[in-house]
Amino acid sequence: MQRWLGLSVVVGLVMTTGCSTPSEESRERLAVLEAEAEELDAVLDSVEERLLGNQAMLQTWQELGRRHQEVTQLHCQTSEPHILARMKHYEKMEERVRQTHRRSSVAAVDPVLTSGKSSKSQHGAN
Repeated sequence: MQRWLGLSVVVGLVMTTGCSTPSEESRERLAVLEAEAEELDAVLDSVEERLLGNQAMLQTWQELGRRHQEVTQLHCQTSEPHILARMKHYEKMEERVRQTHRRSSVAAVDPVLTSGKSSKSQHGAN
């Protein structure tokens, strides 16, 4: 008898826990929960996509920053000798201009004699 009692309890539990057909209300609730799960999956997929995109953008900006630092460092290394060479060149050009002005001012003060005679000997001979 105990055996039949135990078996009937087991059968009763099986029948009440899931072997019977679900009610209309439980089927509707299950459908609502499945729809909410699909919506949440779509939202999570969207968030994941945005996070991955932002992560890629961050890596791109970090790479650009690193490259900019390298280019700036290279520019600083090469520009100083270039600027010094340009300054030296401009100093040479300014010196040439000064020499040209000196020559032209000396030429205006002392006319070149083409005959080879000084102006005093020409005035005394007349």
